[in-house]
Amino acid sequence: MIINSTPRGLLLAGAFLSAFTLSASAQPANTPAAPAPAGAPLPPGSPLIGRPAGNEAASKLAPVAPPPIPAAADKLPLAKLKVPNGFHIEVYASGMANARSLALGDKGTVFVGSRLVDKVYAIVNKDGKQTVKVLASGLYRPNGVAFKDGTLYIAELSKVSKIDKVEDVLDNPPKPTMIYDKLPKDEAHGWKFIAIGPDNKLYVPVGQPGNNVLHDDDHGQIRRMNLDGSAAEVIARGVRNTVGFDWHPETKQLYFTDNGRDWASEDVPEDELNRITKIGEHFGAPYCHQGNFPDPEFGWGHSCSEFTAPVGLMGPHSAALGMRFYTGNMFPKGYKNTIIAARHGSWNRSKKIGGDVVVIKLNKDGTVKSMEPLITGFLENNSYIGRPVDVLQMKDGSLLVSDDWNGAVYRITHGKPKMAAR
Repeated sequence: MIINSTPRGLLLAGAFLSAFTLSASAQPANTPAAPAPAGAPLPPGSPLIGRPAGNEAASKLAPVAPPPIPAAADKLPLAKLKVPNGFHIEVYASGMANARSLALGDKGTVFVGSRLVDKVYAIVNKDGKQTVKVLASGLYRPNGVAFKDGTLYIAELSKVSKIDKVEDVLDNPPKPTMIYDKLPKDEAHGWKFIAIGPDNKLYVPVGQPGNNVLHDDDHGQIRRMNLDGSAAEVIARGVRNTVGFDWHPETKQLYFTDNGRDWASEDVPEDELNRITKIGEHFGAPYCHQGNFPDPEFGWGHSCSEFTAPVGLMGPHSAALGMRFYTGNMFPKGYKNTIIAARHGSWNRSKKIGGDVVVIKLNKDGTVKSMEPLITGFLENNSYIGRPVDVLQMKDGSLLVSDDWNGAVYRITHGKPKMAAR
């Protein structure tokens, strides 16, 4: 199915729910999703569990419901998005409800996952013109997409599937074939970001089943497995909820963003940028956050020194999500081997933070040296007009950024417009 305009029939009433608990279908954009009726028990994993009782400021905070349909191309906030001098931003594709994770095919197809609808999209670029097709539907939280040797891997809530020779069957794709289904079915932090490492293995995270909870051995981790789903193993623990990772182009070490817990305060803990240096490292959650903040409930009896500290902090409740090392040649030399990361933006904070794309420069030892903005403007007057989710480097060195708020993907280039043209 080809999408030429705002898609119909994509959303059922209530499809856009705040991640896993709160009915948001009737809420206008930027309105916190309505809490459960007074006295009603919160469902397991609800993001409102732990909200301070009787606190007026906290009572106003809840996950923010996105618009119910993708924005029309002429309604996208392109004019309000700001990039540094010499950079340019344009709409690459639109009309994709809840556009999230990105993956690039060998023939230039961009695959786009979603979290709140049932679809995976394919953006086909032919002669500089993009066409959006629905590649797969009827899936459950197909957030994660990864591509290798002609095969697209799709991660849903509790399983991973694949479509072989996917770029040859875009007009008549088969149903995805399941390769791994040994994943929990918890809604809380159940959506997956996936990627294939330099070891040719598929990496799949499993988040905590709630804001901050003591959980079993199947949660709070990153797993890796063969591309057929066999030989799965846990490589990291103490991971609350990572929705983005990539490998350093020189050291091949895995760096990942991790979202900090809610309801401890408005300013701590911060989201983390972590690095795996050996198999089996524990990164602290739920006992310690940001490397130096013992959890008020579960930190008793533990020291933060027991755990691997982050290499950098990314702001309190900023929702640091997709990240990639930039290895292209289009951007200035100073961007080479930096991390470009999308910060989706906070909800658990009175004054919102994030809603931007940042460039992270590293020290020689691999720790964070600096973090500076690449794209701003998604957050306006403490309300969202867009929310970046993932980034993807194209073969020409340009950068794509997905926006699940508007159902769009933007393209960032550098240089004179005629040099930056596709």
